[in-house]
Amino acid sequence: MQQDSGAGDLVINGKFTSQRITGVQRVARELTAALQQLLGADARLPVIVPRDALPQRARLRDETASPSRLTGLLWEQFALPLETRGSMLVSLCNMGPLFKRRQIVMIHDAAVYDVAQNYSWKFRWWYRLAFRVMKHRAAHFVTVSAFSKRRIVAHLGIDEARISIVHNGADHLDRIDADPDILARLGLREDAYGLIVGSLSAAKNLTRVLAALKRMEGRLDARFVIVGGGNARIFGEAIVGAAELPGNVLMAGAVTDGELKALYQGAACFIFPSLYEGFGLPPLEAMRCGCPVIASREASLPEVCGDAALYCDAYSVEDIADKITRMMAEPALRERFRARGLARAKEFGWAAAARELLAIAQRVAGRGRHGGGRDYFEVTQ
Repeated sequence: MQQDSGAGDLVINGKFTSQRITGVQRVARELTAALQQLLGADARLPVIVPRDALPQRARLRDETASPSRLTGLLWEQFALPLETRGSMLVSLCNMGPLFKRRQIVMIHDAAVYDVAQNYSWKFRWWYRLAFRVMKHRAAHFVTVSAFSKRRIVAHLGIDEARISIVHNGADHLDRIDADPDILARLGLREDAYGLIVGSLSAAKNLTRVLAALKRMEGRLDARFVIVGGGNARIFGEAIVGAAELPGNVLMAGAVTDGELKALYQGAACFIFPSLYEGFGLPPLEAMRCGCPVIASREASLPEVCGDAALYCDAYSVEDIADKITRMMAEPALRERFRARGLARAKEFGWAAAARELLAIAQRVAGRGRHGGGRDYFEVTQ
């Protein structure tokens, strides 16, 4: 891209560099890196990084260390607005400085309203308060699916014109070297296990998945691996304990990116009957690795998966068990959905997402400078 289509005065909120990598932080990191690559080596897109940024993270280009001694929420709310005065801040992880006007905020979903029971009361209270303030302050909002846009509009009453959609990508997996040793360490045979990935929020529907796998115990010569974890401060009591696991289920906990890629590549199927997703990145990652996907028809999943997933009824233990049994037992079915998934995943790339986000940012910033549009101009009056 030519430099005259550069970042202008855009600055990235780098708070995500101090957080453990989950789906939201993954999106922030990949979008930032893709934006920087899109702009080229001659254009600068600063990433303001707090002092508690994790040392083991993959560093981004143009990182600028904050001089503030504040960290976490206090840094984001008080130091970051001062350090980005006069710039258009891009906040990609649901949250930004509440009183920063020249800001684009990516809100991934409306889960704190739609599935409020999945979160601790402190988490719900803070995010609902923050969203109410930011909806009057931020220049523009971005979200990750048409489903999320509808839910955000419904709960916050934001004009649809002030929310744009930028889909996630899955091609970050192409840069990761698979670590197949994880299969031996877990005692798994290729194409003889099912994979479940995600946080242990109740919205992931793990209780019904475990009930379905319990029914299959002894009837199907296969194992099932659960990868991920849960944050009790966020999810409260909505975490399923390892004591409830059926005998054919292994809780692997957190794994490296290379181990996860190997698990995707070796699995007979990926099981994702989630009750609520703003986007649903794990099924797309599985597809990118050639893993057949079983998914629910809830929330954004049909929008993301298209015809490339075998759909189940998320509320029926019997149907979840039936779809898993079919996929595990029928090689031809697996091959059909493997091919569909590979084709579907190619439609979602970070470079395309970066182009969309940059066009939105340039449009919003331009309206603010020239007073010709409502996104930034009106909210600053």
